[in-house]
Amino acid sequence: MELRHLEHFVAVAEEGSFTRAAARLHLVQSTLSVSVRSLERELGGKLFNRTTRQVELTDAGRALLDEARTALAAVDAARDAVAAAQGGVRGTVNVGIMHSLALIDLAATLTHYHRERPQVQIIPSTAPGGSAELVTRVLDGSLDLAFTALPGVYPAGVTQRLLASEPLLLACPEGHPLAEHSVIPLVDLDGERFVDFPVGWGTRASVDRLFTRGGLRREIAVEVADIPTVVDLVRAGFGCAFVSASLTSGTRADTLAMRPVQPAPRFEVSLVTATQRRPSAAARALIDLVLATHATPQDDDSKA
Repeated sequence: MELRHLEHFVAVAEEGSFTRAAARLHLVQSTLSVSVRSLERELGGKLFNRTTRQVELTDAGRALLDEARTALAAVDAARDAVAAAQGGVRGTVNVGIMHSLALIDLAATLTHYHRERPQVQIIPSTAPGGSAELVTRVLDGSLDLAFTALPGVYPAGVTQRLLASEPLLLACPEGHPLAEHSVIPLVDLDGERFVDFPVGWGTRASVDRLFTRGGLRREIAVEVADIPTVVDLVRAGFGCAFVSASLTSGTRADTLAMRPVQPAPRFEVSLVTATQRRPSAAARALIDLVLATHATPQDDDSKA
């Protein structure tokens, strides 16, 4: 069994597609297929069920996936140890980021990191499913760490450290009845129409949680996975929206009425890592830098 065969198998399992896995690995698809078939012959079992539309793990494939990730992680740790002994940190760090991270200066942190560790490649990625999907990807090992904004308790298996927090404001068109208030009681929003982000996004989860706790309901008129479009739809009268100063930076939100709500949902940016998985030396260095730069005093309350 060769390491490259395990790497190829994990890529196909995570992508759910030989085509996407080949692109990720910079291989031609035929080479990837031959590699996976060689691994199947070596193990004496079929690892994938292949159809014209999708690729799914068999029971044997699911059994192998965690072990393959563990084996590859062990190899990475060995490489890290040698690199550290030779005076340099190398490798790749996969980082999950939200569509808006203006609440913390991540660009400055990454610039600092690159200056000190130029041989490390950082690969940032977003997720259509928002913070919830980023947390799932940390759990399954496809991300080394992620910046997320889920409210409340995070799922078992991850450690969450709060980095920054701000209240969400209610955005509504100028001239809307709610714009006449300096502070809006949450109960006054019962039954109101909203433009909101998809389920799984941190701001959506925070608002849903607050309304549920208050026994209130709201109508989601439009779901949009794009912050400037949310602002534009509120301006056009499709509904109100919960946003914040950092989320709307660079948009035309100054044309809207932005009012505080009491009690207010919050936008909380956290660093999320896997509790039981040892990070590589490169990932550990980035985690330490982020915490040294951004962690709040409430970080003592991190959740696992």
